[in-house]
Amino acid sequence: MRHQSPSSWAVICVCIAALVHFALGFSIEFSVDEAHYALYAQHLAWSYFDHPPLVGWIQWPLVALTSSEGFIRLVPELLWVISCLLVYQVTLEIHHFIQGRNSGYLTSALPSANACGLMAVLAIVAAPMPHVLAIGLLPDTLLAPLSLGLMFMALRWLIQDHFSIGDWLLTGALLGLAGLSKYTAIFTALALVLVFVVAHRKPWISKIGFWLAILLALIFIGPVLYWNWLNDWISFKYQIAHGSGGEWLWRRLSAFLGIQILVFGPLLIIGSYIFLKDCIHATRLSLLALFGFFFIPFTIFASLSGGGGLPHWTTPAWFCLAPFAGIGLAKAWSLQHRTVIRALLIFQIALCLIGFGFVLSGGITSASIKSNPIADLYGWKLAGQKAAELTQATKADGIAVQNWTLGSRAAWYAKPIPVFVLDQRKDQFDIWFGQLPLGANIVLINWSGMSFSPPIASQSAFERCELLDSLEITRFGQVLSKFDFSLCSNWQGPVFAQ
Repeated sequence: MRHQSPSSWAVICVCIAALVHFALGFSIEFSVDEAHYALYAQHLAWSYFDHPPLVGWIQWPLVALTSSEGFIRLVPELLWVISCLLVYQVTLEIHHFIQGRNSGYLTSALPSANACGLMAVLAIVAAPMPHVLAIGLLPDTLLAPLSLGLMFMALRWLIQDHFSIGDWLLTGALLGLAGLSKYTAIFTALALVLVFVVAHRKPWISKIGFWLAILLALIFIGPVLYWNWLNDWISFKYQIAHGSGGEWLWRRLSAFLGIQILVFGPLLIIGSYIFLKDCIHATRLSLLALFGFFFIPFTIFASLSGGGGLPHWTTPAWFCLAPFAGIGLAKAWSLQHRTVIRALLIFQIALCLIGFGFVLSGGITSASIKSNPIADLYGWKLAGQKAAELTQATKADGIAVQNWTLGSRAAWYAKPIPVFVLDQRKDQFDIWFGQLPLGANIVLINWSGMSFSPPIASQSAFERCELLDSLEITRFGQVLSKFDFSLCSNWQGPVFAQ
């Protein structure tokens, strides 16, 4: 590595990872969330039932030009690259901040800024979960670079004597874009306010620039507020119920923390611990406030995880932790603690490669199709095309599924045929396609990975369902899943899926 500069190695590592992402992106079909947000782009609106609109708006140009999953996935890949570059830049700024504030105290023992930046990027590249968001566009993919951008502006606030109007407006724009990305951006905004409060000697609430930033942020999120006002605030009601989850259990919290360590890797944790122990010194209070960009969202998500949660929700927080971890890892490396760092780096990269291979192979063969989570990434394109053909051949009124998670791929791959979800849960599909009319005939898709009984056993259901065709999905000789297509006639009203 001595033949290349640390910054060159950081670029090389990001480029290698990007090539792997491209290969995977062109090899697999959309996941349920990817298809859902691609439908956002196909049905442009001021906002949507479950998320703000930016995740749809940002991919609208590509969705309008192509239906190729690989090309549409250029959007999350670009966002991932920008996030890595921001991790590197924020690391440099934190390094310079420490050197400037410590007035030489122990800074001679601090590694070079570029070495710290390289370690921060390596910690991200070696973490499994960020690769998932680099391939598939999720709101968290957007929120990661925006959170880092706000963290960078917080550093500028700490370093500079004052904020210019331009600095305030950029901060307001970043806040607004974060609010257009995901509702949990409020946690990042709280972290920014914490930095302002800690720097108590620098007035901010009385500055005209601060209020201009707030006004600009409100203008950015205006479409979300307007749409929710027209739709009885359904997004906020859904998110409050969704965030509270079910019954709070300690084992869920334990599982959440264990999964976090596995999917983001011990390097980020160990590097951050070393940073807190050895690298803060005279800048302790300010740097602890900057840690709020990780601790505030992570602590909130961890506290909610006892009721349920998803591991990728914390991704923006981990990106904000990476600069601190990079400095700590570089410090440990300079003190000759290299064996452990090498071993962990090899372990995490091997884990990523195993995951990539697992996805490409279609998962592990099992007697139970439902036990293979990778099966969900294959077959929906063929199933959607088959359902569209059967709908046209039978002159049905549309396609139906019995759970909302099955609707996104059906709607994307069978477009423009309407897709109806046969449950009592109000969701985005009700807004896009409306309610299934009484007396309607539809083609029902039943997927073996989440199968349901035909909706004919209740008075509020179809009069009859007749099997039309089946489709078996195989990859490398193993059966991944099976789709059954039935013609269901004379819809009599809504029914819960059984």
